[in-house]
Amino acid sequence: MTLCLTNSCRKLLGHTGQHDMYPSVPWAFMTVKDKDKLAKAGFATPRGGAKGAYQNHVLRSNRVIVPFERLSQAPVASYQDGYVIRIYPDQYFDAPGQIKPTFSQAGAPQVGTNAFVLYRTHDQLASFPPPADWNVRSLSLNGIQVNERVSGAIDSGEYVLRIAAHGNNAARSDGPPQGIFAPEYANENTNYLAKCVLAWLTSHTVDSPYVATQAQHLETILQDAGIFEPHEWEAMGLLRGGLTCCPLCMKHIRYSELHDQVSFADESSLLNASEQVVNATRSTVVNLFHMAPLTYSDVEHTPQNVAWGHAICNTKLGQRKCYPLSELIADGSKVGIVDQEGLISTFGWISESLEMIRSPAGAVWIRIVEDHLSAEDQSSLIEFLENHRDE
Repeated sequence: MTLCLTNSCRKLLGHTGQHDMYPSVPWAFMTVKDKDKLAKAGFATPRGGAKGAYQNHVLRSNRVIVPFERLSQAPVASYQDGYVIRIYPDQYFDAPGQIKPTFSQAGAPQVGTNAFVLYRTHDQLASFPPPADWNVRSLSLNGIQVNERVSGAIDSGEYVLRIAAHGNNAARSDGPPQGIFAPEYANENTNYLAKCVLAWLTSHTVDSPYVATQAQHLETILQDAGIFEPHEWEAMGLLRGGLTCCPLCMKHIRYSELHDQVSFADESSLLNASEQVVNATRSTVVNLFHMAPLTYSDVEHTPQNVAWGHAICNTKLGQRKCYPLSELIADGSKVGIVDQEGLISTFGWISESLEMIRSPAGAVWIRIVEDHLSAEDQSSLIEFLENHRDE
C-alpha cells in the first residue's frame, strides 16, 4: 500500500474525494462500537472536570488549563492549541481588592488576558470578591455571544464560578468551560497516530473479528511516521506472540474485553470490591492504558506511550510508570529471598527506582507507599524484628 502524501494526505494513493491528513478510512472496517472506543480514547475526559471549569468529552487537541501552581513545570511551548492559566482567589489576592505583588511583575499572568480566577467555594467569594470592574468570563463569535467554545471564539472577562451548594447557599456556575485538563493534551497529529496504534492493537486482540490484511492501511501510516515497531511492542509488553496484551499483567486481551463490563469478582486483592461496585461502574474490562503516567511536566499521550490494558491493572498501577520486563532485566537489579541459612533464592527483577518488581512468569509487585521512617527508625525496627523472630 502507498499513501497519497499530497498535502500530507494519509489516504491511499489514487483515492477519491479531498485530501485528508487525519482520515478515519484506515479503521473504516471496524464495527461502530470499536470506532466509538477509539473516539473516546482521543477525548480529554477528566473525572469531575466541570468543577475545575474543564471541557469534557472534547478532542485532546484543544486549549488547556494550566494551574498557576503548575506553571513553572508545564511545557507551555508544547501546547500548540493554546493555554490559559487558572488562578484561585487566595493565590491572586492578599486582601479584598488587593492584588499580590507577584502579578505586577513583568511576564506574570494577566487576568482577563491569558489567565482567569476560579471561585470554587462560597468562602472564597466572600473573602476575595471580584472587583467591581471584573466580569464573568464569556465567549463571543463575530461580536455575538455564544455558549460553547468554538473555533474563532474570543474570551473576555476575568473570573469563573464553579461553587457547590453549602448550607443555605445555593450552587453557582457562571462562565463557560475554559479548556481541557493539561496532562491529557495531545496535538492533532499525535492524537491521530495514537488512535492508529490503538486501532491496530484492537485488530490484533485474541478472537478479533478482523484479519491482518484489514490493518495494512494502519501499518502503512505508522510506518510512514516511523513508529510501526511490533518487535518493540513485544518488548514493552503490548504484544505477546503477535497478539495484544495488557502491559502490566502481560495477559492476552480478548476482543470481547474491549466492550464487556468490568467485574472485580476474581480479584482477591480487592476483597469485597465486587459487591460494593456491582451495577455502579460503567467501565469496560479493557481501557486506554499509558505506559508512563500523564503528568503536568510532559505531554505523555503519544503513540509510543499508549496501549490497551485492563481497567483493574490501570487501577493497581495508579500514577506510576509501567516498567516492561525487558527494561527491568536490562536496567534493573535481581531480587531474591534470603533464608535463615543465608541462602539467596532470586525470583525477579526490580526497577532502579524500586517502584516495581517483575518475575519472568508475569507476577508483578508495585510499591504502594514511600518510605516514611528515618534511617535510625528503620535500623531500630529491623533490630527489633530480628530479636523477636522466633516469638
